[in-house]
Amino acid sequence: MSGSKGLKMDDFTKIEKIGEGTYGVVFKGRNRKTDEIVAMKKIRLESEEEGVPSTAIREISLLKELQHPNIVCLQDFMDSKAKMDMDLVKSYTYQILQGILFCHRRRVVHRDLKPQNLLIDKEGAIKIADFGLARAFGIPVRVYTHEVVTLWYRAPEILLGSNKYSCPVDIWSIGCIFAELCNKKPLFQGDSEIDQLFRIFRVLRTPTDDIWPGVTQLPDFKATFPSWVENNLATPMKNLETEGLDLLQEMLHYDPAKRITGKQALKHPYFDNLDKYALPAKPERVRNIDRRWLIDGMRSF
Repeated sequence: MSGSKGLKMDDFTKIEKIGEGTYGVVFKGRNRKTDEIVAMKKIRLESEEEGVPSTAIREISLLKELQHPNIVCLQDFMDSKAKMDMDLVKSYTYQILQGILFCHRRRVVHRDLKPQNLLIDKEGAIKIADFGLARAFGIPVRVYTHEVVTLWYRAPEILLGSNKYSCPVDIWSIGCIFAELCNKKPLFQGDSEIDQLFRIFRVLRTPTDDIWPGVTQLPDFKATFPSWVENNLATPMKNLETEGLDLLQEMLHYDPAKRITGKQALKHPYFDNLDKYALPAKPERVRNIDRRWLIDGMRSF
């Protein structure tokens, strides 16, 4: 990814987030070549169809003209349209599933899987981090608070008020992360619990007792919910192969009892052509991408 002046994202190191607004996020950064401290603004795109916000275009145009010691200097702007190598997506998803299966076999539910809690080393190995919300579980499934998991990665049973849940909530979160790795943006980007539910319903259809027995009895289910009747997951996942879409559908199955398990997911045909002996990932693939910008929050170390 290069800018209009030949600068590349690899020329900069992101240090910390210093601000966030309606249209984007600003980071403190450093130019690797000059050691100069810079501000790096990442513009938030609501959808590919809408394109770059007019406010961003206006800001870039004005800053190119306003050259003054007391006005911030625009060094360059870059358009990131490249998707992640899909073999790398497959490798990362497989590793996340391996890690969470290890937890589940030891009766631990992470409960807060999200990009910010995934670390990547220089060899491409994924490390699941931040077990602050993790819990050991027993049989029968224990009663928990439903105030867990960052909103965009929260399973529908939690959003609908269930206080009895287990390993399937982690699988739902991994499904959301898988989709985000493919598209470089969250699949369900709600700004409240009800908005999150409706965004899920629009894509996967509104759940009924036929496809999810007992859903209408959950505390926060309302008979007045809008009725979306079609599963449209293929629409936002156009670049995902058929087997990958099938795996994602299984990860995002409404009924937790029928949602694919970590063990089953690792055996899914989507991973049949993954060279498991080359894991964590082929180092040359990792070096050829900017790992700091895989998807928001994923951290390298």
